[in-house]
Amino acid sequence: MSVQKINEYLGIPVLTLIFLSLLGLPRVIAHDLSMVEEGSLVNSILVFAPIIIWIVFLVIKNVKKTFLSLLLIGFFYGICLAMVHQLFWNTALDTPIQFGGNLSNLPPVAVNIIARIFAFFSSVTTGIALGVITGAVGSLVHFIKKKFMSA
Repeated sequence: MSVQKINEYLGIPVLTLIFLSLLGLPRVIAHDLSMVEEGSLVNSILVFAPIIIWIVFLVIKNVKKTFLSLLLIGFFYGICLAMVHQLFWNTALDTPIQFGGNLSNLPPVAVNIIARIFAFFSSVTTGIALGVITGAVGSLVHFIKKKFMSA
């Protein structure tokens, strides 16, 4: 399927969805570099502002496939999240990761590779879960908007 057909199907260019997903990067970078404190007002703004912008933008643009578009934004955000975490891995972690139990004797290189692989997929999964939640909210808002606009 061509990008043009995907754009037409969604009702919005995929490139726009990628750019929207990038709005979440400042929080990821600030978090990994310990520039913001968890629970602070700045952190809350960095967490919720992109999500609100994603939903409002798609609803205002009257995107055909709101849920799918927000799911894709979440997926792209998850990829960005994973890449930033990998990039700032040594900065964000104060001490090397150490497994316990049967895996406690693994060489540090193996532990690092395994942890990075799981962290990558965990970030992508987090992005997809965020996409599902925002997609559900965005679809509901879009539905309500259509009901009020047609009445």
